[in-house]
Amino acid sequence: MADAYTRRRDWGRAATVWTGRASVQPFRSTSPAEPERETTTEILIVFLPPTAVIDSADRIVLRGQVYEVQGEPAVWRAGALSHIRVTVWRARR
Repeated sequence: MADAYTRRRDWGRAATVWTGRASVQPFRSTSPAEPERETTTEILIVFLPPTAVIDSADRIVLRGQVYEVQGEPAVWRAGALSHIRVTVWRARR
């Protein structure tokens, strides 16, 4: 029986489900305390229109870089201010 822990996306057959403008804002960048590790984690906040279709297992491409969705997207319904807030991250060297 498939559940949230066993569901896997087939990224070899990924398809674009939405494109358009979004507000992208920096949130955090962290580096490990161990000097032998040379990676940095970059975290961004993305505000999408309320019509965008996205869930916690998706990926987002921003400026040619692939980011993974972190957590469940937050849907905000407030008339003209409606939006979806998504936290995304990527590891980089």
